[in-house]
Amino acid sequence: MMRFATLIKNPADWMRGSGPHSDVVMTSRVRLARNLRGYPFPGWSQEKQRTDMLGMARPMVESLPEMKDGYSEDYGTLSKIKKQVLVERHIISREHAARSTGCALVVDRKQNLSIMINEEDHFRIQGIRPGLALRGAFDLVDKVDSELEGQLPYAFDSRLGYLTACPTNLGTGMRASVMMHLPALVLTDQVSQVMKAVNKIGLAVRGLYGEGTEALGNLFQVSNQHTLGEKEGEIIQQIERVIESVVRNEQNARVKLREDHRTMLEDQVGRAYAILRHAHILNSKEALNLLSMLRLGADMDLIADCDRSVIDLLLLEIQPAHLQLRAMRELSPEERDEMRAEITRRRLHSVNGPTTVTQLEQSSPDSDAIKPDQNDE
Repeated sequence: MMRFATLIKNPADWMRGSGPHSDVVMTSRVRLARNLRGYPFPGWSQEKQRTDMLGMARPMVESLPEMKDGYSEDYGTLSKIKKQVLVERHIISREHAARSTGCALVVDRKQNLSIMINEEDHFRIQGIRPGLALRGAFDLVDKVDSELEGQLPYAFDSRLGYLTACPTNLGTGMRASVMMHLPALVLTDQVSQVMKAVNKIGLAVRGLYGEGTEALGNLFQVSNQHTLGEKEGEIIQQIERVIESVVRNEQNARVKLREDHRTMLEDQVGRAYAILRHAHILNSKEALNLLSMLRLGADMDLIADCDRSVIDLLLLEIQPAHLQLRAMRELSPEERDEMRAEITRRRLHSVNGPTTVTQLEQSSPDSDAIKPDQNDE
């Protein structure tokens, strides 16, 4: 199996990939909750029961064809910082990171697929893809789910569906979510209105790390709230339809910024670039918000030849646990802020400064921009 250092050294496929609407939809995730008959739910089980269940199930998970040469770790041997790194990479949940004995994680080599053992449920099977690709993420988990169901006695009721620790997961046991980057809706003060509309049709809106977290860097998670009485395909179809509407709203807001708030857009992107390239102290919140503006500038061609994956990888590298893993020790908040700024300056060294919208229009062969009066001296 792969070592932790190798897992972290290699960026996941979804971190550097591009998919449908990837300028707005960063990732799509599908997670299945599954439990076994004969074992109490992890939250109600004793340590020996969790350990026994783990000892029986983990070898089966590791032997799945999809997990060949992957990463597997018992939480009893995993440090707090390493667990937090996995949270920052969205491989495990914050709740799973808080657990220890009787819990484990198995991840495929490309980090597209992960299985948490003894989280809130016995299994949390998660697939993740770049862009708006919920069907692709579902195909990943559905195949593995079928393989495990052929070997293990799932807790299933013919009327209620898959039995889960939380009633809201009852039925399909599926949660589908997308991570969206919505800076233009935030800048034009439309994001609250759009998200209220999303909430009204039964979808949940959360922050960067899920329930109870802040929407840092203009990043929002949108997911289904209920699974009982609905089929997987119907849930995915509903979410994709809503997300495509939000994408259109964000794209329209970007057009509005370019047409009606040009100076403000250029100012926000220019300030973000200048601070990120030259700052020596950056706290986490400030860095995420500035990188959000830089990503917007890259997507709107205000920053020429900027590889968006550089920014997306930097969003991970500057997270607190990633910084401490790099330093190989715990860092004070002040040390993290200095290290974050140093890494950001180095990573963005080859990124050119922003081009203003006005410069873009003047350089266009079809530009109808007003030429200066010949008599003006």
